[in-house]
Amino acid sequence: MDLTTWMNNYTGQSDFTLVGIFSQSKHPALLAVVIFVVFLMALSGNALLILLILSDIHLHIPMYFFISQLSLMDMMYISVTVPKMLMDQVLGSHKISAAACGMQMFLYVTLAGSECFLLAAMSYDRYVAICHPLQYPVLMNHRVCLLLMSVCWVLGSLDGFMFTPVTMTFPFCGSREIHHFFCEVPAVTKLSCSDTWLYETLMYVCCVLMLLIPVTVISGSYSSILLTVLRMNSVEGRKKALATCSSHMTVVILFYGAAVYTYMLPASLHTPEKDVVASVFYTIVTPLLNPLIYSFRNKNVTEAIKKLLGVSTIFQETVK
Repeated sequence: MDLTTWMNNYTGQSDFTLVGIFSQSKHPALLAVVIFVVFLMALSGNALLILLILSDIHLHIPMYFFISQLSLMDMMYISVTVPKMLMDQVLGSHKISAAACGMQMFLYVTLAGSECFLLAAMSYDRYVAICHPLQYPVLMNHRVCLLLMSVCWVLGSLDGFMFTPVTMTFPFCGSREIHHFFCEVPAVTKLSCSDTWLYETLMYVCCVLMLLIPVTVISGSYSSILLTVLRMNSVEGRKKALATCSSHMTVVILFYGAAVYTYMLPASLHTPEKDVVASVFYTIVTPLLNPLIYSFRNKNVTEAIKKLLGVSTIFQETVK
């Protein structure tokens, strides 16, 4: 290969191509409509949950503050990937510039990392509420909640600042087709023509630590909660505690399960098709399920929805 050809291959291309999920579908138009509907439902569901928490004074407690932050992250999370994917399908162009790819990667990693630590903060909140109810107003006051939330955002941003610059500065001298529907770190790293073994090893260690620390907090919190619940004399109190915690554990299992598959399983177990399915699950499906889990399984939220819709008033007037 002469120098001119090498330079063109090495530096001449500035755009990546997102292969996406529609190329693998027999009915791409139908799939696009389904994803668009899910996107709208996820946005509206999370926005409604945030509105309820802000408007109802009974929901102005730490648990719902963290849920509102989770909904905000989910709205941003799904908005980072889905609009671009749908626009590419409509316009027939699957190109993304290096700058846009880097920005998408940074936002995605930051939000994923922040949500990872937020779920740990939420489990700690439930631990204090159930195991130390008398100290709860002091241990989880407004300042502490803001501090925990700030720490989650900062740690998530550190992930973004660590992974994005390194990944995007690798040389890409071959194909620039990303076998994914967004610029995910592992998918982009595979395109590099340099040796990325050391980086992938360090990324694996960082991801293990990033998952291990929150999982340890969550496991410890819920082990203590379970022991406390088993010692409760009140059946009603036991049911309420288990209902609240089961909702959170459902969200934890959904999020961490997909994260473990993506970042912790050996490369031999990965295929582009499986990676896309896993990413669809935690970037599109999870933001849709979270508000449903926290609304339908939470009595306070369902009461707030009734108040917002005026269902209670209409029912009372009908009875009279």
